[in-house]
Amino acid sequence: MKLVDANVFLRYLTRDDERKAQACRRFFERLQDGTEQATTCEAVIAELAYVLASKAHYALSHEEIAARLRPLIALRGLRMPNKRVYQRALDIYATYPALDFEDALLVAHGENDAIDGILSYDTDFDRVPDVVRTEPA
Repeated sequence: MKLVDANVFLRYLTRDDERKAQACRRFFERLQDGTEQATTCEAVIAELAYVLASKAHYALSHEEIAARLRPLIALRGLRMPNKRVYQRALDIYATYPALDFEDALLVAHGENDAIDGILSYDTDFDRVPDVVRTEPA
């Protein structure tokens, strides 16, 4: 099993190098049909969201980013621990544009693990219903 870096996802999503984009498409097709398996990690998904949102690079909205990443994360042959948490984080990210992806991921982990609240000075969490944010006292 291979560990997939962010640039493989980016070449596929952005098609900024058509030869590489086609090779990545073939790779993702093999993941989808189950003839190949791979994995990636939380840091790669966070990097993808950051780069795709970057005004210096692609300037995609949170909704556009979530729409592009959801199908890739859902690929049958892409094995990831906590895949449902990543999918939920993308939903949160698309719904609450004030949150960056890492914060949306924190909220999703909190929901998944039945955490009582988030300890943070970041007031953007206050925009998410059912999230209880407290500050260190």
